[in-house]
Amino acid sequence: MEYKVTVATGTSEYSGTNNYVYITLVGEKGESERTVLDNPGLDFCRGAEDDYTVRSAASLGPLILVRLEKQKYWVEDNWFCRYVKVSIPGERCSYTFPCYRWLVGDGVVIELREGTGKKLSDDTLALEIAHRKTELQERQKLYRWLAWAPGIPKCIDAKSEVDLPQDVRFDNEKRSDFVGSLHYALLELSLKKLAIKFGKSWNDLDDFKRIFWKLRSPIAEYTMKHWREDCFFGYQFLNGSNPRMIARCKEVPSNFPVSGDMVQSSLMPTTTLKQELKKGNIFLVDYAIMDGIPANVIRDKTQHIAAPLCLLYEHPEKGLIPIAIQLEQKPDKDTPIFLPSDPPLAWLLAKMWVRHAEFQIFQVLSHLLRTHLVVEVICMATLRQLPAVHPIYKLLAPHLRYTLEINCRGRTQLISPDGIFKRVVSTGGPGLLILAQREYKVLTYRSLQPKFDFLDRGVTKLRDYFYRDHSLMLWDAIQNFVSGIISLYYKSDGEVEQDSELQAWINDVAEEGFVDVPGFGLASELKTKEELITLLSVVIFISTAQHAATNNGQFDWCAWVPNTPCTMRHPPPTDKDAVTMGLIMDTLPDISQSCVQMAITWHLGRAQPDAIPMGQYVEQYFTEPAALKAIDKFRKELKELEEQIISQNEGLELQYLYLCPSHMENSITI
Repeated sequence: MEYKVTVATGTSEYSGTNNYVYITLVGEKGESERTVLDNPGLDFCRGAEDDYTVRSAASLGPLILVRLEKQKYWVEDNWFCRYVKVSIPGERCSYTFPCYRWLVGDGVVIELREGTGKKLSDDTLALEIAHRKTELQERQKLYRWLAWAPGIPKCIDAKSEVDLPQDVRFDNEKRSDFVGSLHYALLELSLKKLAIKFGKSWNDLDDFKRIFWKLRSPIAEYTMKHWREDCFFGYQFLNGSNPRMIARCKEVPSNFPVSGDMVQSSLMPTTTLKQELKKGNIFLVDYAIMDGIPANVIRDKTQHIAAPLCLLYEHPEKGLIPIAIQLEQKPDKDTPIFLPSDPPLAWLLAKMWVRHAEFQIFQVLSHLLRTHLVVEVICMATLRQLPAVHPIYKLLAPHLRYTLEINCRGRTQLISPDGIFKRVVSTGGPGLLILAQREYKVLTYRSLQPKFDFLDRGVTKLRDYFYRDHSLMLWDAIQNFVSGIISLYYKSDGEVEQDSELQAWINDVAEEGFVDVPGFGLASELKTKEELITLLSVVIFISTAQHAATNNGQFDWCAWVPNTPCTMRHPPPTDKDAVTMGLIMDTLPDISQSCVQMAITWHLGRAQPDAIPMGQYVEQYFTEPAALKAIDKFRKELKELEEQIISQNEGLELQYLYLCPSHMENSITI
């Protein structure tokens, strides 16, 4: 028998190889000859699809797997294989073997299963079952759990990104861009500091314009012009980088003694605070989780942290506006309640303190903990417990791309004892971990599901809450897609319950990854299709929409430093009448801190050059027509959803486009 074999090499830099590559086809009736793949000229060039002929003494029967071997020729040269296709000339039968892996080292051997998604119960041959077992044993040696710090989700056991297996590393282009863009941002930062050093230091708020150079965006410039306005301040709770905090206030908290008389001037003349509370038009943002967090010490100077409470009113004409702010959790004579009717600088500084708390919460909790670290748990369990032929592995793999490396880089470069947070952020150092530990203790699986999140916070009717509206649209699209895929492979709840690999996966997630969080609410076993569909939808939603909502706008909202300061150098004011512009300037980040804040938020929030947009499955793990049809339907639904979002934004001066599918990545890569 002769078989036509097509071997596809990766498209990124250095994917090709000049090493020897051998192939063996394995079928139900035997194996082919071990064949060196060698055509005249160069083989396995970047992006190439090379055709070869492989022979066997007789028909191999249905093909089960392909065995690839790489041996060095003069020098070791890694190779990235996308897939192998096998057909029999004159027959309609063909097979696709997805790979999307690196062959690293001399004499390395990998075996690829045919692309049809199969649960363990679908495999009947001893060879198939043994292959699954061997693959998982090898992966569990590579991907080991580590408790990086107590009281937070576990992560991969890797001191830095260099320790990661090649299959989960950045491609060369991504790696070069990541390092290069950071150097570019820091170079501009240095030039700004140098230019300002020989001029005057910050004297007033307009001085911050002096660091608006090439790093800028339309929303950042809009923020610079409108950041003082109460309606813009309120808007950011709905559609800024931390849109998950605002909640309906049914009763003003006892530790926030706001009276109706205090805020009456901010309400419509025909109503009262009591009436508006009853109507559901009063909202609260409470930063109690910040109370008592130890402040960072930067260049021998202690920074300062507050735990504000902010009361907001959905005004029928002005939209959501702040009506009262208290900067600490315990009211006393040194903790005044700030009001819009106070001296303008006092009210402005109070709002800055709230925005400073926003920076800490969205960076450490909404962004790092609730997206990056949560998805890393799923990524680890998937690699450890699901073989590549499993349909759930095929579904999740594109949504886990690069997550392990970006998280490793975050642990070593951002939140490490000598990282960027320690240099410029008020919660840097011990405070950052304590803050994350507090949130982890109260983190719930329910809160990660958008429908429950909005319902539990009582914000289902808030006007102009574009984050909510777009999130729910995306959730429905994701859930429909996942439901369609799951229905192809699981015909009943019993099949879910009896899938031992799937049960090992959820047990790894719940018992290993999310350890020591008894109130999380995710069971260590899956009993129904509905439970499985919901969990997978949550994973994909967090990897795409939730991460985009918190990450992609951080430069827009933080580039104008007074709008979202990374640190505060003086304590919160205790006397409204003592607030001066000098006090404000001495409180806000200094020149160096401001430049770092601007550079890093640009570096992390910018569009990535090698981004794979949501729903674009460049690596095709699924090969069955029914699964490909479900993916195509998902893409079309996302396209329609994007058209709807763009239509909603027409005519708006401040547009909310972070959750356009084409603006979101398929996974957490930055």
